[in-house]
Amino acid sequence: MEEPYTRVSMPYKGSHFTNEEHMLGTTIMAVEFEGGVVLGADSRTTTGVYIANRVSDKITPLSERIYCCRSGSAADTQAIADYVRYYLSIHQLDLDDLPCVKTAAFICRELCYSNKDRLLAGMICAGWDPLYGGQVYTVPLGGTIVRQPYSIGGSGSTYIYGFCDAHFRKGMSREECIEFTKKAVALAMTRDGSSGGVIRLVVVDKQGVSREMIAGNQLPVISAE
Repeated sequence: MEEPYTRVSMPYKGSHFTNEEHMLGTTIMAVEFEGGVVLGADSRTTTGVYIANRVSDKITPLSERIYCCRSGSAADTQAIADYVRYYLSIHQLDLDDLPCVKTAAFICRELCYSNKDRLLAGMICAGWDPLYGGQVYTVPLGGTIVRQPYSIGGSGSTYIYGFCDAHFRKGMSREECIEFTKKAVALAMTRDGSSGGVIRLVVVDKQGVSREMIAGNQLPVISAE
């Protein structure tokens, strides 16, 4: 008599894509203007090819007037931001005044450089302080630090270098920097599969901090002309 067929399930030895590390495959950006900075980012967080979060916030406060844009490993960049926020809070108590953006950027740089063989983190540190006004510092993978009038990062940035070089000019107003950031991030989101969702904007100046969210159906339309 023939034995009935028995299905044998083989254990899957590979790693499932939903168990992979959360990555901020992303587009991040910051621009200086006279008296402040504009920071912008998309909101897509991926784990492998799976979109783990469509509306994540990649613009993280480090102090009252200092923010950072995060790209790379979500866990690594969140840990760095937490450490920098802790050190800045102690530094602010010692100063009894707002900390400098440069100080926050160099703390980010020290953490990234000292642990460059363990971390996957690219950061843009930007904000306003009473001494130097609005500033943008780039801290890419490996822990270099560079001050720039504007900075872009993440996987989507490779698609918009030409657009940014062609449209950026020094001395832009606050409103012009906001529109420049919106268009650049929206363009990256249309080209980069790891960028998407909504656009989050943060404007920091002497008056304070303002936030804006541009929903997916309100994104700027970039003409092909």
